[in-house]
Amino acid sequence: MDPRTRYARTADGDSIAYQVLGGGPADVLFVPGFVSHLEMFWREPSTAHFYERLASFSRLVLFDKRGTGLSDPLAGPQSLEDRAGDMLTVMDTAGVERAALVGVSEGSAMAIVFAGLHPERVSRLVLCGSIMGGSPELHPAQVRWEEACERFQSALRDWGDGGSFRLVAPNLDATQSQLGQLERGAASPRMAQEVVAMWLGLDVRDLLASITAPTLVLHRDEEIFPVEAARELASKIPGARLVVLPGTDHAPWSGDADAYVDEIEEFVTGARERARSDRALRTVLVTDLVGSTEKASGIGDTAWRSLIARHDELTREQLRRFEGREVKHTGDGFLATFDGPAAAIRCARALVAAAPAELGIDLRAGIHTGEVEVVGDDLRGVAVHIAARVSALAGAGEVLVSGTVKELITGSGIRLEDRGAHELKGVPEEWRIFAVRDD
Repeated sequence: MDPRTRYARTADGDSIAYQVLGGGPADVLFVPGFVSHLEMFWREPSTAHFYERLASFSRLVLFDKRGTGLSDPLAGPQSLEDRAGDMLTVMDTAGVERAALVGVSEGSAMAIVFAGLHPERVSRLVLCGSIMGGSPELHPAQVRWEEACERFQSALRDWGDGGSFRLVAPNLDATQSQLGQLERGAASPRMAQEVVAMWLGLDVRDLLASITAPTLVLHRDEEIFPVEAARELASKIPGARLVVLPGTDHAPWSGDADAYVDEIEEFVTGARERARSDRALRTVLVTDLVGSTEKASGIGDTAWRSLIARHDELTREQLRRFEGREVKHTGDGFLATFDGPAAAIRCARALVAAAPAELGIDLRAGIHTGEVEVVGDDLRGVAVHIAARVSALAGAGEVLVSGTVKELITGSGIRLEDRGAHELKGVPEEWRIFAVRDD
């Protein structure tokens, strides 16, 4: 579930979109790269996993810079000082007195300026895929730096086709069409070009010696921007620690994101407390109340809480009956697992059949079988996202399954109806979807 998007109001009346999630002891302000979109980025599984890992050990604050994503538009890019002021506005609105700043790419320059202007508000500084500025003469590997900038500027000319996102995240498990949607949602073509032009003109060298917060510089050894830039940056910040990770992705959530977050977690908290995880094959069931927002508005809070309590009781009763395991309650639905798909389908059919009579509202369900990551009592992985996307395609009273499930229930007597191929948000390739028939 996406965290709630809220707005912080600047002194000049503009609104900055932000989200807060997690309940860990450390406050972390995530400073995005040149563009972002709070809600669309959550729909990309790798990015969502990256955010969830950060929130597992912190109270995480995310935001969209003005001119990008869900924040108010701008006539042109802001100065770094103005952006640092916006970061302060978000922190004050979210009730964050002091935070570890995690800056990515261009966001690292924002974090450096903020740390220089407001050292009392910064507990630690983490700079990911970061630079001192965009001009090639600032860097020891000038030729490779210039080539990287030219490649990035070339990708911007076709903004909206996913080219720039693919350049910085070559191993992201998403289609080009999905990356194009993320680009278009994150910024307009003109704003993207102006932000990058401003970024290429940055020079924060004069601020580096004044940084007092403990600093970690993270970089991948074969990403688009040369690792020599990170080495030079780290050498100019007093006491900074450089960690070079293997990989070709500039975006930390692409590739081996867990290795990236492991370093951040240890630096921010002093320990790596990542829960032990196992890979397992599971059938995943995702259920959802149809029209829950309208129903809640129509019957009032007290009646809605009563309905949800009856819905939860009904769902758990059917899970026990069909030997399913509840993973989490999603507010108006459930995520559950089964050892086999036939039991999951029968449980889902029982639920959608009983809901109208017992609750006065319809349910829908989606089912997929695949490998998941079991982390404590929680589940992660693409299989979970596929089940959720399949559920979102279902209509009132429907149970939809993936093509994988269809192949596994041959001989079970369960009848299916082909609903064609679908592109699932945040999931590569097209997926054949089938509806469970009642007859």
